[in-house]
Order: sequence, then structure tokens, then C-alpha cells
Amino acid sequence: MALSGGVDLPSDIETIEAEKLQDLEALGGNLGLVTTHSAGAADSATRQLGFEFLNPSFSISQLLQSAGIDDPTATAQAVRLHERYQSPFSWPLHRKIVILSSPFAAATLAAYSAGAYALAAEPLQRQWNLSPTEYNVGITLFVSGFAVAPMILAPVSEAYGRYWVFVGSGVVFFTGTLGCAVTDSYAGMLVSRLLTGMGASVFATLTGGVVSDVYHKENRNTPMSLYSLAIMFGTGLGPLISGILVDRAGWRWIFYIQMLLISATTLSILLFFKETRSNIVLQRKCNALNSLMEQYQTSETGTGTALVRYQSQTVGQTFDPRIIIRSFAFPMKLLISEPVVFWFSLWASFAWAILYMQFNSIGIVFREAYDFDSTQVGAVYTAVIVAATISTALAIAQDPIMRKIWPQRMATPEGRLISPSIQSVLLPAGLFWFGWTARPGITWVSPALAVGACTMGIFSIYLAVFNYLADTYGTFASSAQAAQSMCRNLTAGMFPLLTHIILRNLTYPGAGSLLGGLGLLLTAIPWVLSLYGQQIRERSPFAKAVIEMHH
Repeated sequence: MALSGGVDLPSDIETIEAEKLQDLEALGGNLGLVTTHSAGAADSATRQLGFEFLNPSFSISQLLQSAGIDDPTATAQAVRLHERYQSPFSWPLHRKIVILSSPFAAATLAAYSAGAYALAAEPLQRQWNLSPTEYNVGITLFVSGFAVAPMILAPVSEAYGRYWVFVGSGVVFFTGTLGCAVTDSYAGMLVSRLLTGMGASVFATLTGGVVSDVYHKENRNTPMSLYSLAIMFGTGLGPLISGILVDRAGWRWIFYIQMLLISATTLSILLFFKETRSNIVLQRKCNALNSLMEQYQTSETGTGTALVRYQSQTVGQTFDPRIIIRSFAFPMKLLISEPVVFWFSLWASFAWAILYMQFNSIGIVFREAYDFDSTQVGAVYTAVIVAATISTALAIAQDPIMRKIWPQRMATPEGRLISPSIQSVLLPAGLFWFGWTARPGITWVSPALAVGACTMGIFSIYLAVFNYLADTYGTFASSAQAAQSMCRNLTAGMFPLLTHIILRNLTYPGAGSLLGGLGLLLTAIPWVLSLYGQQIRERSPFAKAVIEMHH
């Protein structure tokens, strides 16, 4: 077997367990791991083209000459075709910015929607006579949709492309938000929140895979940092804006504003987002080249049959209902069988649980200890926005510095963990700080700063997880991300239901100490992976084979 770029596969791939190899064939053929041979048209030769066909330096004129075509018009058309379908890695910076802008905006709105709901708690609990725990089921269902949908859609997007998955998810996101805005019942709100979470989840999970589609790992830190900023910025912006809206315009406007923003973003994706999956671009390029060949070869031979047809070296995909099962099973196998995915999922799950717990705890603490109204509670989330912005600036600035200091170390996935190993300590530190200073005798500024510290810790964890998994699993990054996303979102969905119980039974200092202690224990994960990550990856035939295929 050979890679689509013409490089022999490492022998390690032959040791992949049979079930994983079947998943690669069904869902991962886009790497060129599996080569298929089509019979093609009658009396025609089928030649397979790999990813090198997408490189700008590829000689399209020589390809035509090898097929017996010297027509200048055909060559000119082929050159235009070649320029149209090029590797997403080779796209100019301005095009990458345009392509990523809409998914980044949608990711911000996904996070915005998660937190905005919390600020409608007071009026809706009164209107529907709900307890805080009953109301928070809406958060749990939203996060459940966040957890499940990417498990199916991530591998589907890897095999069939990102574009229509993104467009369809935008429509579902809008529909769910519309339901939240117009419903008059608690049950209607719960169903709408589940639908909203399913639509929003794609942008909060698969956008990291899009970054991996267009940036090589050595250039990925800045866009991944900006992606993490988009998520964290939305997390703070949702409650901030919604706190003002609920006091001045009513709770429905929390969702009306989101509808306007989601519709604009979905339209932007429809118009400006282009397919970033190299396997899909390659298939389309081969199809376009075949049309050109048929036009000129049949006219020259007079046989009505092209002498040469070209086929993508990726596996041809036809719809099979079993793809749904495999789409769910493949990320689950990664979660169970890949230690890196499992431990990072555990680490990210705790961080995400704290993030969602904040949606309730900030409102409880600042209302009880400082008598804040909804607008003032929303303003506390400014700390999240500021902390995320600072964290982004630090992540972007420190990467080139560390690449100069430790060039060999930073060339490995473990290089991604140097800073997060230190910065992630801010999460447990912030939890201790928040729990022990949130009381009337101490200014509200102190727990607000603690929220900022927690955010910086969560940001570093989030960025580390996305970068490390993208570097380790390459083309299968979206499936690895979907696995950890399911784990962290299911965990996060449970914590809002427990917030009141934990704070009431343990008091603020007790809750802060318990959660801070757990966070402190989990900070060992990046240190262990930083020191022994390479050995752990080498024990996984799948991870080792994938990483070698990208060299």
C-alpha cells in the first residue's frame, strides 16, 4: 500500500487491529490508507491520483501530455482547473482568513447560546413555577446535544466533507433557537434546547478540524488560539448581553438576538465557506479533469470513449446507513482504546464542568453575597472575556519564543504541553480563591478576579487538548475531538444539576476546596504526557501510524 502522496506506508500500519482497519477503510480512506481500483469506462485506463495532485507545483501539462493531449486550449483549461482545486494547506493567508471567519463566528455563537440561557432563570422559574434544578435541565439537554451530535457528524464530515455538515448544522441551530424564543411551555423549551445544542455542537467541535485541514501543525498555534478565544469569548459574552436584555427587554429577546446572529452566520457559511477536506477537493478535481479528458480525447479518437480516466486515490464513498453506526463507533473506539484521548478527555471534562457550573454559581454567589441584579451578574462575565483575551495573546506570543528555545521539543506534540502544564494550575487556584473570598466582607472584585483565573486555566486546557489531539491524530483529529467532546460535555451537563446541592451542603469555601483539590490532582495529566507522551503514543499502532503518515 502507498500513501496518496506516493510515500510507502510505515509497516506499523499493518499491525493495526482488524476492527480499527475496517474503520479506516470505511471512514478514513481519505488518508490514502486504502487504495481502490475502478474499472472505469469501457476500453479506458484508470489512473489514480494522490494528494500530490493538489500541490501548486504539480505539472498539469505533463499529465495531459502523458494522456496524449497537446491541445493548447485543453492545457489552458487544465491550468485553470489546477489553480481552482489546490491543497487547502497551500491557500493564501487571506483566503484562509475568509474561510475560517464564519466557522469561528459560529463557534462564538455556540458558546454564547450555552451561557445566555442561564440569565433567563429568574423570570422563567417564576413563570413556569420551576425549581433551580428543574430549570437547569435545559442546560443539561443542551450539553447532551453538544455531546452526541459530533460523535456522528465528525467522521461523516471527514469522509464526505465539511461544507454541507456546517450548513445543515446552522439550520438546526437556528431552528432550535427559534423554538426557545417562541415556546410557552417548559417542555417546549427543553426540546428546543436539545435541538439547539445539537446544531451548535458542530461549530464548537469540528471547527478545530477545519483548522487542521488548512494549517500544518507548525503553523497551527495561532489559529487554534483564536479558535479557543472564540469559544471562551462567547462563553462570557452570552451572559453579559443576556443580563442586560432580560432586565430591559424580557427573556424572549435573549433568543431573538441569537436568531438574528445565527441566521447571518449561517448565510455567511453558505456563501463564503469552501470545502477544506483534501480528500473531497481531490475527488472533485479528478471529476473535473475527467470531464476535460472526455471532451478532448473522444473528439481526437472518434471512439466516444476517453482513453484515460483519473480516479482519486482516496476511497470512493457511497451512502450506506451503516456509516451512522460507524461514525459513532469510531470516536468511541478512540476514547476507549487510545490512552491519549482518554486522559485528555478526563482533563477537559473537569475543566468544562467547571465552566458550565459557573453559569449557575456566579448568579447564586453574586446575588446572595452582593445583592446583584441580572445586569450586574452578567457584567461579572466580563472577567471571562478579558481573561480569554489575555490568554490568547500569551499563547500567540509564547509559541515562537519557545520554538527558538526548544526547537526539537516544539516539533513534537509534547511541545504543546509545556505552557499548559504550568498555566492550567490557574484553574484549581481560581477555585480555591473564589470559594474562600466570595462573601459580603470582601469586595466583589476578588471573586470576579478568581473567575478570570479559572478562565485562563480552562483556556490553556482547551487549547492544549485541541492542539495535541490535532498533532497526534492528524486527518482523524475531528473524530478524536468528537470523543473528548462527548466525554467533557456529558460531564459538564451533569454539574449544573448539582451546583445548588454542592454550594448549599458544602458552603462556598468547602465547594471551592473540594473542586480545587480535584483540579490540582488532574494537573498531573499534562506533566505525565509531556514527559512520557512519546512512549505512550508509540505503544499505539494507530497513533504512531497516523503521525508517521504526515511526515
